Amino acid sequence: MATHVVMWNFKPEIAAEEKPQLLETMKKRLEALVGQVPGLVKVQFITQPLPGTTHEMALVTEHCTPEDIAVYASHPAHVAVADTCVRPYTCDRVCLNF
Repeated sequence: MATHVVMWNFKPEIAAEEKPQLLETMKKRLEALVGQVPGLVKVQFITQPLPGTTHEMALVTEHCTPEDIAVYASHPAHVAVADTCVRPYTCDRVCLNF
């Protein structure tokens, strides 16, 4: 089993009133990748971190093998979600794979 953790903040230009809908869309689209991407076992998208954290949202994915993280990263379904629902709105990305 391998785990992929990514955290982001919203870009400064994203208005506060837009954030709830964007988070909902990101969560729905990212969680829908299970069953579409080989080796992707579980997706958890955190939209309400506890106070004092450094990032506004996080993604935790579980994969069958470490190699499946690379498959996930380049899979067309994942790239489509990242390019349309995540990257246009986020910054300060940090990632940890273990």
